[in-house]
Amino acid sequence: MSTTLSILFYAKKAKATTDGLIPIYLRVTINGQRFEVSTKRYVESKQWSREAGKVKSNINTEEAKSINTFIDTLRNRVYQLQREIVQENLSFTIELFKNKWLGISEKPRTIIEIFQHHNNQVKELIKTEEFAAGTLERYKTSLEHTQKFLQYKYNVSDIDIKKLDYSFITDYEYWLKTVRRCNHNTTMKYLANFKKIVILCRKKGWLHEDPFFGFKMTKKEVIREVLTEEELQTIADKKFVSDRLVQVRDIFLFSCYTGLAYSEAKNLNESHINIGIDGGRWIFIRRQKTKKLSRIPLLEVPEAILKNYADNPVCRQKETLLPILSNQKMNSYLKEIADVCGIDKTLTFHIARHTFASTVTLNNGASIEAVSDMLGHSSLKQTQHYSKVKEKLISEEMQKLRDRHKPDLVAVKHQAVGS
Repeated sequence: MSTTLSILFYAKKAKATTDGLIPIYLRVTINGQRFEVSTKRYVESKQWSREAGKVKSNINTEEAKSINTFIDTLRNRVYQLQREIVQENLSFTIELFKNKWLGISEKPRTIIEIFQHHNNQVKELIKTEEFAAGTLERYKTSLEHTQKFLQYKYNVSDIDIKKLDYSFITDYEYWLKTVRRCNHNTTMKYLANFKKIVILCRKKGWLHEDPFFGFKMTKKEVIREVLTEEELQTIADKKFVSDRLVQVRDIFLFSCYTGLAYSEAKNLNESHINIGIDGGRWIFIRRQKTKKLSRIPLLEVPEAILKNYADNPVCRQKETLLPILSNQKMNSYLKEIADVCGIDKTLTFHIARHTFASTVTLNNGASIEAVSDMLGHSSLKQTQHYSKVKEKLISEEMQKLRDRHKPDLVAVKHQAVGS
């Protein structure tokens, strides 16, 4: 970005001394912003040339020569500081120039300090529902990884942001994949969180080179795990001896048939239930992640679950519709449910949302536009990957058919050979 610089020396008549002398001031203007400072030199009004910004050339005294020489020295100092700032690869701003002129050392800005300050702000904004608690947890984990990487690679607890470069990013990526044993997509998620802090530094003018420049933040396509109709039915029909497992199972199934994410299911209350266009009860809830409105007709299964917990004391106390536990505890119990039901999949609460998108809706003829609307996606592209999930389910079902009819196929093959 081009920078405009102007230098002006002027006599400030409003601050004339009692003996009629006027102080000379220096005004430096950078991109329209001004910095003014006294030169500590004085002159008689009639001796000052406003046009030249100096004592008039016809004033041939030692004092006049001394003042004009000093003005030239100050002018040269302005240009010298400009060169220093540019050579340091910093933005030539009025604030930075002023600090250098006054000899104020700029405190180094460090990445961990900035990251922690960012996380503190996110924590406060959770109260205004601008961020979800899960978002804060992801940033906290990313911060912890960054701290451990700095200790591992540089044996320091923090580092000046000006030291961030392309090598830092590629070394961080390698560390995440090797030392932390993160897969490629998880590594990209952590780097994406780190990049948000870098972008914040660049927007504030603290970092002038982008260390991510030329670094490709690509993700590998992954077919997400979902439950089949058969597995859903197995979970629904299972008789659990523990009331807590029954409760977790019910809430999980509720999400499987509504597509609600954990935070949405946790905060669901009566205000979210209204009559839809078909006269039935619908969920109207704004997604915490995209802020887009999800409109979901209630099917029989979630309706029955809501009715079952209508008088639950925890729900009455919190004024919510479901007695949901912490996400960590829910996932812990879901693993136990998977074991009891003989389901060889890593069951997590988020699988419920994927199951709704694929098994419950798309597999039963719902349009991708309708599914996108119910999930609260901001674009169809977010929903389209569930079509690939659907293909995987079809493949799994066909494999079951192959296994089931394998003896018949062998017999047919022998008959063909015999004939």
